Amino acid sequence: MEAATVLYRDAEVDGRGRGHVRVAGGRIAEAGPRLAPARGERVVECRGGALLPGLWDHHLHLHALWAWRRSVVCGPPSVEGRDALAAALRAAVPDEHGWVRGVGYVESVAGDLGAAELDALRADRPVRVQHRSGALWMLNSAAAREAGLATGRHPGIERDAGGVPTGRLWRADAWLRTRLPAGRPADLGAIGRELARHGITGVTDATPDLTAETRAAFATGKPPARVHLLGVPLDAPAPGDPLVTTGPYKIVLADSGLPPLDGLTERITRAHACGRAVAVHCVTREALLLLLAALDAAGVRAGDRVEHAALVPGETIGELARLGLRVVTQPGFLADRGDDYLRDVPARDHGDLYRCRSLVESGVPVGLSSDAPYGPLDPWRVIDAAARRRTRSGAVAGAGETITTRAALRSYLTAPDDPGGRVRRVRPGAPADLMVLRVPLAEALRRPDAGAVRCTMVAGCLTGD
Repeated sequence: MEAATVLYRDAEVDGRGRGHVRVAGGRIAEAGPRLAPARGERVVECRGGALLPGLWDHHLHLHALWAWRRSVVCGPPSVEGRDALAAALRAAVPDEHGWVRGVGYVESVAGDLGAAELDALRADRPVRVQHRSGALWMLNSAAAREAGLATGRHPGIERDAGGVPTGRLWRADAWLRTRLPAGRPADLGAIGRELARHGITGVTDATPDLTAETRAAFATGKPPARVHLLGVPLDAPAPGDPLVTTGPYKIVLADSGLPPLDGLTERITRAHACGRAVAVHCVTREALLLLLAALDAAGVRAGDRVEHAALVPGETIGELARLGLRVVTQPGFLADRGDDYLRDVPARDHGDLYRCRSLVESGVPVGLSSDAPYGPLDPWRVIDAAARRRTRSGAVAGAGETITTRAALRSYLTAPDDPGGRVRRVRPGAPADLMVLRVPLAEALRRPDAGAVRCTMVAGCLTGD
């Protein structure tokens, strides 16, 4: 779709005064109180609704999101208990290769799952179920045979005392993909339409170690929005599409086995030498402490960031600020699974969960994001979660870490290379990545809801309305 010439009339621009905005050639051309429609120009009557830069989700996984939409959900709130899990798996329609793919599993449903446990739920087809963390795959016996786990050499293949695979694979996505039947290409267009309905015009894909094939899918297919890639290898060429850019280099500090300090320091040093900042996955206190030590040794490059920061001890906040790091976090998890955290995380650590206010007040830029599909994609749910921090049961997780809905929205309005930094504005010369709301901004923020989004525009191409 080619960029259009569009006049937005009577819009509340950037949540301030009302006026008109013209878009041409993929950029904002004019803004003012007296712009008349030109011949052949499309006119969008905003009727006082807010016109804002499109939202930017600073951490998600596009291909996993597409696969999730084609999978059977195996966890709460849709599935609670072993009987419900069995019913969901038995009702699942296998894919074109005869496989059943489950997602979103958590142990509160039916305990630890391996091949034997999954066989009892469904054994007639190869079944693989992903843990909701994204770090673990669980295969039944048919799937284990098809994938060749018995002869596999990946270190993430869990084995029993006799050396027999249990059906559980830790952080082995890339390896497992080579053992599965070739799937159909991801429909990024469908994902783009879903993003647009939420007002999202740009995303940072945080999938690590992207293969050449996956990178080519972004470059040769139509990107669903502007895309900033963290998983581009250090020696890989730049993406071949103007809507796709390379971001910091993603490093995963796996919960199941942290690397030695020297090894992490060397990886960070090598990334910096290649001109890349680092984006480091940290969900535990131990991982964050290790990262801070490694960055202290390697030195910090502008743009270095901590991904998730699920647990941030108070004593580390000053160090994050001193090093000039930024944090990309997901308070939406509190709304989605906060009751589990309040049950499983020691009470003394509840205030450390997905911090926002204390980081911002200490000068640490905070970018909000979804981690979709593992967290809720809807940015308006994330904004509400950042402001209320309420779990499904209504409990509050870390009341001292709330921020206003306006502050949460501002985080979504920051640029991909500056999450939590300077807010993008609707100004002449800026890229025409825009969102129109049905109501003024203040009204939309009183009760954040994606239903307020009327239409979006990416690089001058209008969606919706």
